[in-house]
Amino acid sequence: RYSSMKDYLSELDKETKKALETFYGFSEGKSKVRRSVEEWNSTGSDLFKQIPLLKFEDFSKTATDLRSGQKRRVEGSVFHKDSSIVNSGDSNDIIGFQLCDANNSSECALYTFSSGVNAIQEWYKLHYMNIMAQIPLETKEKLSYSADDLLLTCFFDGLSCDKRHFTRFHHPLHGNCYTFNSGENGTVLSTSTAGSEYGLQVVLFIDEADYNPFLVTSTGAKIIVHDQNEYPFIEDIGTEIETAAVTSIGMHFTRSRKLSKPYSDCTETGADIPVENLYNKSYSLQICLHSCFQKAMVDSCGCAQYAQPLPAGAEYCNYKKNPNWMYCYYRLHEKFVKEQLGCQQICKDACSFKEWALTTSIAQWPSAVSEDWMLRVLSWDKGQKINKKLNKTDLANLMVFYKDLNERFISENPANTLVILLSNFGGQLGLWMSCSVVCVIEIVEVFFIDSLSIVMRRQWQKAKRWWNHRQQERLGKPPQ
Repeated sequence: RYSSMKDYLSELDKETKKALETFYGFSEGKSKVRRSVEEWNSTGSDLFKQIPLLKFEDFSKTATDLRSGQKRRVEGSVFHKDSSIVNSGDSNDIIGFQLCDANNSSECALYTFSSGVNAIQEWYKLHYMNIMAQIPLETKEKLSYSADDLLLTCFFDGLSCDKRHFTRFHHPLHGNCYTFNSGENGTVLSTSTAGSEYGLQVVLFIDEADYNPFLVTSTGAKIIVHDQNEYPFIEDIGTEIETAAVTSIGMHFTRSRKLSKPYSDCTETGADIPVENLYNKSYSLQICLHSCFQKAMVDSCGCAQYAQPLPAGAEYCNYKKNPNWMYCYYRLHEKFVKEQLGCQQICKDACSFKEWALTTSIAQWPSAVSEDWMLRVLSWDKGQKINKKLNKTDLANLMVFYKDLNERFISENPANTLVILLSNFGGQLGLWMSCSVVCVIEIVEVFFIDSLSIVMRRQWQKAKRWWNHRQQERLGKPPQ
């Protein structure tokens, strides 16, 4: 909830607005006025002075500090990210920031963006994580939306549901998220009928006016369908739903099973992989990769990255205790993306996994003829909680259901086993050499068993003759 977090983010928001005003002429109802150096420095913190936004010109070694307006010499490795936003103007200005090793100021990296939007958001997110890492989890949970705030109506399988059917977990960037039917209370809800009327139907209160304008630039909600034992990686595979619309999501369930060694390099439970599972959920490739990166972060930087679970004995990075963490994190992340950290080589796919194929459809909601009375009723129902008149852009209608109850199972079987190999071998012998398994056994008997029997008989006869000769010598009889 942005309104609850403003006190913590006020300094960062001021710096961001000033950077927008300096470079783009953006102001909130004020004329475009160039800030003086004294005005910039009077409100900035040491961290913003150390890592300001910079304007580069054609990747030159000189950049303009958007905070002070002064030019400064910059050196270091350049990491440039192109934008999907097409710039039709003639400006060659490039926005970014510089990160340097706190222990060696000559070791620096320049992160540049062809889009000012991407540059400002990345810079804001960097400082945002630094601020949030210093706030206790209990405080952040209280400052985020509760289940009562988020849910306006809820139905499952035709019956009413409420906050008791939702389990909260706190996401580092998205705040409080809620899992429906998590099974943590020991009860897992199920439906025996397919169709939208028998799935989950919720109306969500989005409250677009209370969004952080610099952290996210879109409104709506993100959802992900997953098993109770899986961790929901919302930022990776989440599905976005619109406001002022009803989003219908039909599901097809598929269970897949791959063969392990020697047929593939997958893992059954992840126990054979030397990476600690930080998520306390069933093994997956994503869990392994994120856990591996977090371990490398703690080992290399001395602290944990805020967006991932905290390992035992570690603490989240913040600039006061770990002034070098930003430079260390970005360099480590570059190695991770380029597969130079070793995580992609260590982590393996899971042999068993579940998938939900989603079919999404969207329609305008509420309709023009029903908008007035529906918003009035919803405002009345939740008036004491929301304390405002609802607008349709504050709402999102979501339906998640099974399109059918058929389960598809995909499994791998070996093309050849020992039994199949012997069967094929015998078949080929019978076809091309008129030979059967009985013939093969007879051949083995003749060449091995019978030969061994003949040798044994000959040895027995020789031993018997030797023994008779020995007895006759003892009795003094001439040998016969």
